[in-house]
Amino acid sequence: MADRRPSYHANHTGELFDELLVVMIQRGDRRALDRLHHRWNTRLLRAARRYCGDIDAAADLVQDSWIGIWKGLPNLRNPARFRSYAFSVLHRRGADHLRTTIKERAAIQDHDGDIDVADTAPLSPPAQSESAAIAQAFAKLPPDQRLAAHLHYVEGVTLKEIAMIQSIPEGTAKSRLFHARRALKAALTDNF
Repeated sequence: MADRRPSYHANHTGELFDELLVVMIQRGDRRALDRLHHRWNTRLLRAARRYCGDIDAAADLVQDSWIGIWKGLPNLRNPARFRSYAFSVLHRRGADHLRTTIKERAAIQDHDGDIDVADTAPLSPPAQSESAAIAQAFAKLPPDQRLAAHLHYVEGVTLKEIAMIQSIPEGTAKSRLFHARRALKAALTDNF
């Protein structure tokens, strides 16, 4: 599989542009806010979808995250850290979403007695391509491992940044990536 991460130069240029946009937003430029949203919404949506699995829930999560991002941007002391800041907000909102979902499922299970909500969910069709197999393998990961793997392999976020985003020690972030990589490798080896 080819490495799809952007080159250092392209990535660095994008980070500088994001930093400039944050500074402009902090000075009251509304167009810069729209531009930052345009540049980042798809990336946040992609991460949120991996986080919660459902496109509608992911869209709601990203919209909620943007509210938090916009409210906090004036207080962001280091505009160069926007990427970590944005994913941190998404992670906190995503964790809240997961807690709510777990509580709702528990309430449904208590109400429905012996009916298991997981048994009533429709099964997705078998993987037809490599990308579908990868998506299915990601979906099987626990949420924290899924987010860490997405941030690292898709977004190119460093181990240190993952630790900061998920509010965990670097060793825990490294462990999550290790277990995610092992599970992904096992799942993909079984499919191919």
